[in-house]
Amino acid sequence: MSESQDAEKKKLLIVDDDERFAERLSRAMDRRGFEPVIANSVADGIRLAHSEVQEYAVVDLRLQDGSGLDVVKAIHETSKDARVVVLTGYGNIATAVAAVKVGALDYLPKPADPDQVAATLLQSSPDGDMPPPPELPMTADRVRWEHIQRVYEQCDRNVSETARRLRMHRRTLQRILAKYAPHA
Repeated sequence: MSESQDAEKKKLLIVDDDERFAERLSRAMDRRGFEPVIANSVADGIRLAHSEVQEYAVVDLRLQDGSGLDVVKAIHETSKDARVVVLTGYGNIATAVAAVKVGALDYLPKPADPDQVAATLLQSSPDGDMPPPPELPMTADRVRWEHIQRVYEQCDRNVSETARRLRMHRRTLQRILAKYAPHA
């Protein structure tokens, strides 16, 4: 690759504790004209956000050592114009609103398509226009399964407590948990 092409690449910070996913996303974003740097924790993400100005960032909401929203705040402390996309496997309205309030451009469910991530980062209207709808949105079955998984994890994988909170029979929940996730 020539030096002029390297100079045109856009700096991208990827913060995700799933190292394989971060590597795959990094390679995909490199092919789309970005120069990715990976951080696998909140602490590394904040350190990289403060060490140099970030133009673009893709941050996982839930990391092993804390919330990705702390990284989003750190990025905006050093780069007010940074374009940040938050990814999560356990999305809900409250966390989407929180992400946007701290400066995220958009909030996408995992596994996110690299084309969708790049399009969101590069969308030309930062004035609040709605992004285009995804070509393949999650099915209702997948959304339901994601919600059940999130509540199950929040209840420390306690089936009885999860069933109580979801207002469903424990045996029904056990059958749902024993199945594979529905296709997106």
